[in-house]
Amino acid sequence: MSEWKKRCAEEWSLQGASMPDPPDWKCVYDAKPLGRNLLKNPSPQGVGKDIPPPEHDLCEVPRRGSPSFAPDVDFSSWTTSTETLPYDSSGIPAGAVVCQLPRYSWFTMEQVVDLKAEGLWEELLDDFQPEILIQDWYKTNRLHKSIFELHVKLLGADKSTVISEHSANPTEDRSAYSHTWKEVSYVFSGYGPGVRYVHFQHRLKNQYLNGFYETLSSDSSVMVRPTKTSA
Repeated sequence: MSEWKKRCAEEWSLQGASMPDPPDWKCVYDAKPLGRNLLKNPSPQGVGKDIPPPEHDLCEVPRRGSPSFAPDVDFSSWTTSTETLPYDSSGIPAGAVVCQLPRYSWFTMEQVVDLKAEGLWEELLDDFQPEILIQDWYKTNRLHKSIFELHVKLLGADKSTVISEHSANPTEDRSAYSHTWKEVSYVFSGYGPGVRYVHFQHRLKNQYLNGFYETLSSDSSVMVRPTKTSA
């Protein structure tokens, strides 16, 4: 066994994992694909789960001009889109005069992780099938009962074949004030051979009513762990 292959085996305790030649084991060791976050720019909104989320200042004077439905920060490495939702007039009594209704939007962030480009090799992914841990955090609020969605897919080499997937759509208790970070996580295991990419997507619900009120996310993570699991 070469020196760099031995270092990789010892670093990640890959007992039972196939380690053929190639790949270039020094490059694999330097890339350290196991046990680190493979997402780029995991906290683009500039906040972290280890710090209490910021309070939102209410707008004393209504803003002029067109409504804003997306945060203005650096989303490099992410593909983003905004879906503005129709006004919701349900629950308003007939004949009631409404001066203004809140306008909601979904702000979508997605990123695709190329597992081989990050240093993982086909035999490890196909035979050993290491655990793939997904973690995400969002700030709870009372904007709406549904403010966060997570959708993750494990894709084949063609970037379109879905080998395994997971979705989460937690609901909020709007009767009580909460100002904390909430974790959403999932572990893929025993997913079968052929996984080459991870498509990570989350959606944050924002509101515009005389000002922009956003749902914050932080510390999004895709991590491959050196743990073999059975189907």
